[in-house]
Amino acid sequence: MIISTIAFYLFAAMTIASAFMVISAKNPVHSVLYLILAFFNSAALFVLLGAEFLAMILVVVYVGAVAVLFLFVVMMLDINFAELRQGFLQYLPIGGLVGIILLIELILVVSGWVLSPEALDVSSQVAPLTSGLTNTEQLGQIIYTDYAYLFQIAGMILLVAMIGAIVLTNRKRAGVRKQNIATQVYRRPEESMAVRKVEPGQGV
Repeated sequence: MIISTIAFYLFAAMTIASAFMVISAKNPVHSVLYLILAFFNSAALFVLLGAEFLAMILVVVYVGAVAVLFLFVVMMLDINFAELRQGFLQYLPIGGLVGIILLIELILVVSGWVLSPEALDVSSQVAPLTSGLTNTEQLGQIIYTDYAYLFQIAGMILLVAMIGAIVLTNRKRAGVRKQNIATQVYRRPEESMAVRKVEPGQGV
């Protein structure tokens, strides 16, 4: 019990520290690396809570796909850090105002947050409510029964975001040739190649 408590506080402290470094690091590549560290520590916290499936999903999806994609995108971008730092003082009043508003909202939310008696009863139980089922089965039953509509709405939001990203990036620009699949499929051999008879001494 003592070892699990020490591990919990260790992983929790590492998660908070790495999350703070994500927003405070000057180099975006370092921020993404700290984000990956935060994901690993969060996965360790899920393992301590007995949610191995969520820990695996966090490592495979977020660390293996999303964070690595962020890292590749940041490394491929030609970012001028000196130019970014020049406009810091210019946007500081607006950023400070937005930060103060968010802080007030967080204080109002936390001050009005009350735990329900049902949640306290569930947290005091040692064994899960549905014994005999694995973690994945319990999670699937909750998502696809109690939160089925919310799960479908989340999928629709992600679909709209994906279509919006495709529409925004699919712009027509002058001088850029695009691939036409229909033209390539219906192209005949005589349109794409020509047979030339080269006489001796007429070659290159």
